[in-house]
Amino acid sequence: METPEVHIDVSGDMETPKQEAKSGFNLASFSNFSTRIPSPWELLRLSRQNIRPWSEFLQTSNFKTVANVSRLTNRIIRNLAYFQSNYLFVFLGLIVYCLLTSPLILIVLGAVFYACYKIKQNSTPVAFFSKQLNTNQQCIAVGVASVPVLYLAGAGAVMFWVLGASFFVISLHAAFYNIDAIVTEDMETFLTETV
Repeated sequence: METPEVHIDVSGDMETPKQEAKSGFNLASFSNFSTRIPSPWELLRLSRQNIRPWSEFLQTSNFKTVANVSRLTNRIIRNLAYFQSNYLFVFLGLIVYCLLTSPLILIVLGAVFYACYKIKQNSTPVAFFSKQLNTNQQCIAVGVASVPVLYLAGAGAVMFWVLGASFFVISLHAAFYNIDAIVTEDMETFLTETV
C-alpha cells in the first residue's frame, strides 16, 4: 500500500521579531529611569508620613541586651524595618549638626546656592569654548567648581564623620532596643501586609 504524498504550503513572507541588542547602552530605558525614582522632597514627605512616635523611639525602658547572636540579628533587622523613617531623620539631624558646627562649609554652600539663584534669576546663556551653556549647565558647572573648595573646607572629613556617627548611633539603637516589647508577631505581619 502506497501512502499518499502530503504537500503543505509553507510559502509566504515571514517576519522575524526584532530583537534589541542585549549588550550596549540603551538610552531610551535610561531616560525613563528618572521617572521611577522619587524626588528627594517626595522621599522626605513619604518618610515623614511613616515616622514612628519619638516617645516610642526613645523609650529607655525598652533598651535590653540580647541572649544570643541569632536573636540579635533578628532584632536589628526588625528595628531597621520598623524605625526606618526615624533613622533617616537621625541621619539628617547629624548632617544639620555638622553644617552648623562647620561655618566654612556653610559659607561655601551658601555661596554656591546664591550663585545658582543668581544664574536662574538672570537666565542668560553663557558661551564657554564656543558652546552655549543654559542655566542648568551653569549651575552644574558652579557645583563642580565648588568641590575643591568644599574639600579644602573639610567637607570630606565631615561627610565621613556623619556616616560613621550615623552608623554607630543607628546600630546601637537597633541592637539594644527591644522591638518585641511594642511589636508582636501578629502586628508585624499586619504592618507588612498594609505596606
